[in-house]
Amino acid sequence: MKIKIYYHDTDGYGVVYYANYLKYLEEARTELLAEKGCPVKELFEQGVFFVVARQEIDYRASAVYGDTLDIQTKISKISAVKIIFEYQIYNQHKKLLTEAKTVLVCVDKNLKPKAIPEEIRKKIS
Repeated sequence: MKIKIYYHDTDGYGVVYYANYLKYLEEARTELLAEKGCPVKELFEQGVFFVVARQEIDYRASAVYGDTLDIQTKISKISAVKIIFEYQIYNQHKKLLTEAKTVLVCVDKNLKPKAIPEEIRKKIS
């Protein structure tokens, strides 16, 4: 997924504000799920929800105003209730800027952990 960096994404020095990466990661995993036939809206309609249980981010270099970021996203592991996403973010010069990992847990409408439905597991595997 590609993201263009606008002024509102940055701090006073023109560097992307660190917390904005959380938005970019969420957008990237949402797009990946949709590509695999599991749009988040449809999951909600089926009573399948995912919450972030853990987030890791290693900032290697700064993204700046005007950059175009390439966010490469993959699912590295699926268990009965968890999905682990891994990301690498590059700028337009193919420089690695950020590496991250997100652990999502499947929950029901009461936020209690539940098994990922088999048909969803098959689609995202």
